Amino acid sequence: MSSTLQITYLVEPDPAALAWRAALQFVELAEEAFAARGRVRIAISGGNTPKTTFELLANPEHPFLNRMPWQGLELFWVDERTVPPDHPESNFRMTRETLLDHVGLRPDQIHRIQGELEPEVAAAEYEYDLRRTFRLEGAEAPRFDIVALGMGDDGHTASLFPHTDAIHEMGRLVVANQVPQKDTWRVTLTWPVINHAREVFFLIEGDAKAPVLKEVFTGPRDVESLPSQLIWPASGILTLILDKAAAAQLPPTDADGKGFLERAR
Repeated sequence: MSSTLQITYLVEPDPAALAWRAALQFVELAEEAFAARGRVRIAISGGNTPKTTFELLANPEHPFLNRMPWQGLELFWVDERTVPPDHPESNFRMTRETLLDHVGLRPDQIHRIQGELEPEVAAAEYEYDLRRTFRLEGAEAPRFDIVALGMGDDGHTASLFPHTDAIHEMGRLVVANQVPQKDTWRVTLTWPVINHAREVFFLIEGDAKAPVLKEVFTGPRDVESLPSQLIWPASGILTLILDKAAAAQLPPTDADGKGFLERAR
């Protein structure tokens, strides 16, 4: 893994522009992956920011729907709440309502985390699905083409929450993570799996995220308190897609709305 991390942040004026930029990012990376390998394996997150992006991808009035290589897509989730797939808090339900109901993917293209199962069982079932789909052997990790992440104002990403056991897991692909601060369990990909992806990017919006975003990417390394610092792609390249409010405490961007940071281990 690279000893330095090159971070590019793209700053948009508002959440609507951020969602448009994120949809373009999905489509461009998917086109590249499909051209290179004939398929596109994407792991997505829940939350309000990707919700708007998914609506753009599925909207026939916008260019993304016809550009996305849906026929080669395999869709996975970064994490899931321990709820049934029709529950209002389900990441799968949000994706189904905003995207899947409108784009006609086959059932075999959709790999959801079964949040209705006991957490450890759901984690084991999802890890089995990954091993089978990616044809993994031994200690091999799946290599997603694209992983899209969010960040909480507590510095968590995926369901890697501060001071929880999943932060320390390096051997498994998927874990059930008890999150005392939320009084619940979550099922999540582990950070080595996320870091093994070809392309990793964060989607972050809102002024509430500005202080933690600065701390994660410019402050001292403290992964126990700021698990998002564990995201250090093997490529040595990380992209942040931000709105102006979230980026307010980062160094200024250039005239094109791009900023650059470098982190060393």
